[in-house]
Amino acid sequence: MADEPLVLGIETSCDETGVGIVRGRTLLADAIASSVDEHARFGGVVPEVASRAHLEAMVPTIERALKEAGVSAKDLDGIAVTAGPGLAGALLVGVSAAKAYAYALGKPLYGVNHLASHICVDQLEHGALPEPTMALLVSGGHSSLLLSSDITSDVRPMGATIDDAAGEAFDKIARVLNLGFPGGPVIDRYAKEGDPRAIAFPRGLTGPRDAAYDFSFSGLKTAVARWIEAKRAAGEDVPVRDVAASFQEAVVDVLTRKAVRACRDEGVDHLMIGGGVAANSRLRVLAQERCEAAGIRLRVPRPKLCTDNGAMVAALGAEMVARGRAASDWDLSADSSLPVTDTHVPGRSHSHDHGHDHVHEVSKGNLYS
Repeated sequence: MADEPLVLGIETSCDETGVGIVRGRTLLADAIASSVDEHARFGGVVPEVASRAHLEAMVPTIERALKEAGVSAKDLDGIAVTAGPGLAGALLVGVSAAKAYAYALGKPLYGVNHLASHICVDQLEHGALPEPTMALLVSGGHSSLLLSSDITSDVRPMGATIDDAAGEAFDKIARVLNLGFPGGPVIDRYAKEGDPRAIAFPRGLTGPRDAAYDFSFSGLKTAVARWIEAKRAAGEDVPVRDVAASFQEAVVDVLTRKAVRACRDEGVDHLMIGGGVAANSRLRVLAQERCEAAGIRLRVPRPKLCTDNGAMVAALGAEMVARGRAASDWDLSADSSLPVTDTHVPGRSHSHDHGHDHVHEVSKGNLYS
């Protein structure tokens, strides 16, 4: 519908330059330029390399998204951008670009939270999020359980990883197995041909006195690495497929068990899973089995929307516009440790501190043609 907000979203929290365009809860464009190949030889993301790649990719990716959506920049109702959390330098590229486009177009600017965006993207596939919704976000940088009663203003952390994130553990084990980077997709592929019960790897933080909703994958990572080293030291072949399957099972077992427990404890009947690891095929299957058994409805976006992308940022931005949330000020900055409780960074109400005009007043002069 033409009266729904048309918003462009920019995502640069890590190694993907994502630009998405949505109208309300309808996805019109999802353009991505990834620098993952440039990081592969280092075995992980190099912040400086990522930042430079964002600089090079930004304008072409925005232009590609506008063309794909079939809209003009001047028709946008707002520009949304990931303000945090993420890599500081990478975030700054996105925030700077968003400010430039918003100022030139005379459009409101919305600095939004990366994690809240991962939750909100599901609206593009399955419609409005139920309130409340429990969200399990698992990626290379995050493993979090979040309870959202209003995606634009109220997201409460239930639990998080106390060490390695799930995706980080996948990358490290793939490196030990000499399978390359990123580790998630390749571990998933090898695991399909292995036996998940072949090796009894530990399940972190699942004891009766452990934090109910927190995660720990560092001990698991170490246990797997030592098992592999012991095999090699004994001159034996490492059963790569069985190791991949058993390691993966240990991760998804804990993730799904704790997520379902949180839903039951809070009386929430919807679980949303997002983040890059949500593309893992075994996680999806086990989550579906356990949710069905517990009477919980599972919502998982298609894999492309689980990994970092601009569509998720645009989705949250559109929701901000639709619900009349305050736009950000021109002094919006990147915050690498932005807490999830700050779903967006609103401007100071009618403030003109430091000489910054409020973003909504810029429409008096449209600089973009």
